[in-house]
Amino acid sequence: MPKIRVLVVDDSVVIRRLLTAELSEDQNIEVIGTAATGKIALSKILNTPPDVVTMDIEMPEMDGLTAVTEIRKIHEHLPIIMFSTMSQRAARETLEALARGANDYVTKPANMGSATLAMQRIREELVPKIKALAAKHTSGKTSDPSLLIQTRTASEAKSRVSSKRASVDIVAIGVSTGGPSALAEILSHMPHDCPVPILIVQHMPPIFTRCLAERLAAQAQVPIQEGQTGDILKPGHVSIAPGDYHMVVERHGTQVVLGLNQLPPENSCRPAVDVMFRSVAKVYGGRVLAVLLTGMGKDGLRGAQMIHEAGGQVIAQDESSSVVWGMPGAVVQAGLAHAIVPLSLISAEIMNKVRAGRVQPVIV
Repeated sequence: MPKIRVLVVDDSVVIRRLLTAELSEDQNIEVIGTAATGKIALSKILNTPPDVVTMDIEMPEMDGLTAVTEIRKIHEHLPIIMFSTMSQRAARETLEALARGANDYVTKPANMGSATLAMQRIREELVPKIKALAAKHTSGKTSDPSLLIQTRTASEAKSRVSSKRASVDIVAIGVSTGGPSALAEILSHMPHDCPVPILIVQHMPPIFTRCLAERLAAQAQVPIQEGQTGDILKPGHVSIAPGDYHMVVERHGTQVVLGLNQLPPENSCRPAVDVMFRSVAKVYGGRVLAVLLTGMGKDGLRGAQMIHEAGGQVIAQDESSSVVWGMPGAVVQAGLAHAIVPLSLISAEIMNKVRAGRVQPVIV
């Protein structure tokens, strides 16, 4: 197999050398060039096209945000991974880069003077994302609609519960790579009168999740906020799990409230989708609608199994509209998806299932 060709873009000589050295240690990756500015990067992309670009944000002459915009004019699908610092400003700029077309991001260690920590971050976070995004980019693979129909039919045939499902009382969404853009697409189309609460686990660190909630809230008709311990779940309100905290639900009398904890990571994640899915299955039983969106890995698979067995429903994003089809693909391959839907139709699918069997108010 040919090596994955990576272009490293960063104005820091130290970062360029560090990334080049560490990425080159992987036998499947070749760093074909480096650039100190976005302008130089554009020239190199045109002359020697890479498979993946790692992109800094703050650079002279042409910054990372502008570079992402310019790259997308000439390469619609070239994977771009932002390599940004862990700060509120960097979080906002990273989310803006994702909105402009970047595929994913990795945060730099707070102390880049620690070579050991920096190399660990590259090995554990950046290398897997480079490989996953390169695989999607080079495969050119798209979903086969007939296969999706067969998979959904098989899923329903395997169901251990009655075909007459309970009404949906909560929507639980799990997402990772490509998540901010996917969530913006879905939540911007959710109606203001959505009759059930929506919980979201997006794999993101602290600061980033708060900035994500603020950004999404500015684009949506429904209230969106970062979840806090003790928040009462309300119809039409969206809660996003804060970075570094698992998010669960707890029943207190007639109310259901949010709980946060820092129990060990699951699937190398905190927050983890599996933790939230298990919790909503325990509290709501078969009245859960789970949604698995684009993302690496299999987080959410075991939780989706519990929701499925309790009589709840599972929607999976289809492969062609996913940045990485790891998380939704896992539930599809396990036969747990009751619907496999392109991103553009997921908000409508959610509302169809939420409204099914629900008494609609009579307007006179």
